[in-house]
Amino acid sequence: MSNISVVESKASSIQKYLKILKTFQHFPQNKLESDLILKGAVERYLYLLSQAVIDLAEALIALKDFRRPTTYSDTFHILHEEEFIDADLTEKLIKMSGFRNIIAHDYEDLDFGIIYDVLQNHLQDIEEFLLVIKDKLHS
Repeated sequence: MSNISVVESKASSIQKYLKILKTFQHFPQNKLESDLILKGAVERYLYLLSQAVIDLAEALIALKDFRRPTTYSDTFHILHEEEFIDADLTEKLIKMSGFRNIIAHDYEDLDFGIIYDVLQNHLQDIEEFLLVIKDKLHS
């Protein structure tokens, strides 16, 4: 698969995960937290979304032949260095990569309030990233 195909595929997956996650936004926190099926679905799709954003960033770096990242957060630093994303979005995406690590590795001790906050207040950060990428690739 070519690098541009990978970028398009990851962007498509991100859009799919965003659409799914938005269906959970109308639930109150206590309902999502107490229903293990809903809770698990939200956690899983937030993980998939976060990983797909990282994968998309890595695919962009490969496509543009930027320096190779050494960490997930470095991926977003590189996109900022190359003026692909601004400083504010860079910080949001770095926090998202940290959130991904928490979901992946510390799920037993995960504060559901953080998950609910991401669901309610931070999906637009990913939408902003997609818009910026689309603009940069088509300009």
